[in-house]
Amino acid sequence: MRDVEGSYRALLAVTNVLNSQRDTDSLWRAITEQIRQVLPWERAGITLYNPDTDSFRFYAVETSMPNRQLQRDAVIPKVGSAVGWVHDHRTIHVRPDLQRERIFLEDEYYVREGLGRMINSPLLVGDSCIGTLNIGSVQHGEPDAADLEFLQLVATQIAYAIDHVRAYEQIDQLRQQLARENEYLVEELKSTHNFGAMIGVSGVFRKALMQAQAVGTTSSTVLIAGETGTGKELMARAIHELSPRRDKPFVRVNCAALPMGLVESELFGHERGAFTGADQKRPGRFELANGGTLFLDEIGEMPLEAQAKLLRVLEDGMVDRVGGTRPVPVDVRIIAATNADLAGLVSEGRFRSDLYYRLHVFPILLPPLRERLEDIPFLVRHFLEAYRVKLKRPALELSPESMERLARYAWPGNVRELQNVIERAVILARSPIVTVDPQSLTNVAPPSDPSVNLVEMERRHILRVLDCTHWRIYGPSGAAAQLGMNPSTLRSRMKKLGLRRVVQLPIA
Repeated sequence: MRDVEGSYRALLAVTNVLNSQRDTDSLWRAITEQIRQVLPWERAGITLYNPDTDSFRFYAVETSMPNRQLQRDAVIPKVGSAVGWVHDHRTIHVRPDLQRERIFLEDEYYVREGLGRMINSPLLVGDSCIGTLNIGSVQHGEPDAADLEFLQLVATQIAYAIDHVRAYEQIDQLRQQLARENEYLVEELKSTHNFGAMIGVSGVFRKALMQAQAVGTTSSTVLIAGETGTGKELMARAIHELSPRRDKPFVRVNCAALPMGLVESELFGHERGAFTGADQKRPGRFELANGGTLFLDEIGEMPLEAQAKLLRVLEDGMVDRVGGTRPVPVDVRIIAATNADLAGLVSEGRFRSDLYYRLHVFPILLPPLRERLEDIPFLVRHFLEAYRVKLKRPALELSPESMERLARYAWPGNVRELQNVIERAVILARSPIVTVDPQSLTNVAPPSDPSVNLVEMERRHILRVLDCTHWRIYGPSGAAAQLGMNPSTLRSRMKKLGLRRVVQLPIA
């Protein structure tokens, strides 16, 4: 019989040791050392219950038996197992002679190990059973009742210790996740443009915006095509902001900038020791974007090997880390972008056809700036105001000659090039009238209609909107709202363009 005072002293020691642990490995070492003080054993194991699969996974196993069965990570179904019976009945279960009587499905494995007796004890946290403590020994026969009572007390302390360690590890994982996301966001802020607006009144651009609004509220994969500098990333961010995932991360990956040998590691993560220099485990961009949106820019530059892994993630939502043994589930919306002809790359064998069709769910084509010349005055005013604020300048306006010059340029760099041209002009400006240096525009081409300049195009567009709104300026259905302008700004533009409503009096 166990000494009562000695039992309580031993239980207090077990509690103190277990509660001082902060990670699973050190906790298991402490558990095995303390269990051996309770009663002799040749096998000790802990299973944890997974309600999603209605099964138990061996969280830890310690055995001195040469023929080892049911090692760590082995899975036992709840139905028909001893651990399932203990979980349902919330009480200890003893099989005193396994060689003569085998009741549950895992007993065959224990007999193969050479065990004679198995004790399964529930790990209870309040009313919840999180798993079982399993103690096996070579000797058979009924254990002492006092030992069983003490074992259950120890099992309860183990359950609370596991619960605390899991909570601590979860908090630590969340802290690390937040730290990684913060580091990533800091990098993004350093590289992201200061302007987040998608500006344009042209029909081709409005069509692209309407497509983005339609797909934004879904979780469908989007493929944004367009020349360099057309605003593909801004469009991707706008789609993300329209989606239910707006409060989750938006993670950008430039596939063209990833080193050839580190593409898989960057996208899918790696385990410690997976390759030279991998001194710690690192999650990939997919895990960083879990629950949110992953923007794959320049998808046409992704190597074929990485394309195969990307296809698997798109199909089953599982990521395989480099050097890992278990897939990691992720929930990520994919928005891809390219300035290349993906269909052409497929025919050349440089892009997987199955991945192309998997990405080509909802394509959006962003038009080049040369096809939306009527948007240039609005973009120019937006960039002038943005750089006025950034550089702490007074009110700025582009000279008419410069506006004409912009109308005759082919814009190979599209909106990004226009932004850079305006920034340079503002920096060089010595008065509120900003002039674009002709040397900054080297690819001059005549406009499609030489008789119509940009000022006239702007005048016609504003006049058309005013006519449609019956010259109502204010309100949600007014011209200012339709044009995306402040009402006072619209009135100023109307005055400068000489736009006045003419009211015809009836003839008497």
